[in-house]
Parts: sequence; structure tokens; C-alpha cells
Amino acid sequence: MTWTTRLLQGLLAVAFIGFGFLKLFAHPLQVDAFTGTYGYSVSFMYLVGAVELAAGAGLVLGFWQPRVALFAVGVIALIMAGAMMTHVRSAASMRTSVPPLIFLAMALWVIAAGYRRRARAR
Repeated sequence: MTWTTRLLQGLLAVAFIGFGFLKLFAHPLQVDAFTGTYGYSVSFMYLVGAVELAAGAGLVLGFWQPRVALFAVGVIALIMAGAMMTHVRSAASMRTSVPPLIFLAMALWVIAAGYRRRARAR
């Protein structure tokens, strides 16, 4: 695994562990965004928070177990694709739509690097 990929994996892990905790502890900005801006329930916010926290932890574990990292980063890519769809549907500003796009690009980089590494190992 290249240092670039390790760095992106680490940044994603820290970010999604943080995002997960913000949602699970019902940070007021998260509650307002989920219920007011995007029209989702608080229960859905807790579900997304738990999945983000688990995926972030999976990325940390993935430094020693690459298959776990590949699964966790795939989950993050799906979450970010859903976030992009949510931002488009709610006509969110470009300022709030760019971060999910950046995290999606980072996740796709880590996925591609994982598949390249597995292909070379065969």
C-alpha cells in the first residue's frame, strides 16, 4: 500500500469516526441538517452515525486487515454517494455539496488502490 493510500485511509478513518460520533451524540447542527434541511428522521441520523463510526473503525482495523479496509471504504463510498444524492435532492448549496464529493473521491482512490494491490498479489 502506498503512503498516499495509507494517508487517505487514515484521514477517512478519523473523519468518519468523528462524523459518526457527532450524529450519535445528536449534535444540534447534525439534527438540524437531517430533520430540517434533508427531511430525514432522527432515527435515520443515528443509523447513519453508527454505520459511519463502524466504517471508520473498520478503516483503522484495515491497516492490519486489508480486506476489512476494502469493505469499510466501500461502505463509506456508498454513504457519500447517498449524501450526494441527498444534497442534490434538497438543492443544497455548492459549499455543502463539495465535502461529500471529496470524501467520495478519497474513498474511490482507496478502493482502486486496494484492487490494484490484490491484482499484483495474484
